[in-house]
Amino acid sequence: MPASGGAELRVLPARDRSGFTLIELLVVVALIAIVSTTVTLALRDPAEMQLEREAQRLAALLETARAESRASGLSVRWVPKGLKSGDDFRFEGLPRTLPLPTRWLGEPVAVQVENATAQNPGISLGPEPIIPAQRLRLRLGDKLLVLGTDGLSAFDILTPP
Repeated sequence: MPASGGAELRVLPARDRSGFTLIELLVVVALIAIVSTTVTLALRDPAEMQLEREAQRLAALLETARAESRASGLSVRWVPKGLKSGDDFRFEGLPRTLPLPTRWLGEPVAVQVENATAQNPGISLGPEPIIPAQRLRLRLGDKLLVLGTDGLSAFDILTPP
């Protein structure tokens, strides 16, 4: 049928849709990324999680003892083995009014103090505000973490889990 102006309008046949639009592909890729991240976090190794939790807890305990050492002026050390059976580690030099834990939360963690000697098997926590740079290697099964300080900053995990 002629339109106004004498030109005829033709309707083109609908194209067959084959394939996906860019938006559809982006949505699918985003969903796959979210699901894979969720699964990865859910399937973390329990030994790795326990070691990381123990390292964070030990860093907090060391900083607590370090702060108490500075505040009281007492020389405080942390030693990996306790004096009593059942103790996994101990703090030497803290007042008895500040009882800090002496056991790991779960399975015992193997600790190696870098540059430790028979006379000095632990690490020094004060009372000086700047202590020597110190590192601890924490091992649980085949998992390893390094906890340390440069002497001025707080103890923290130095190697990624």
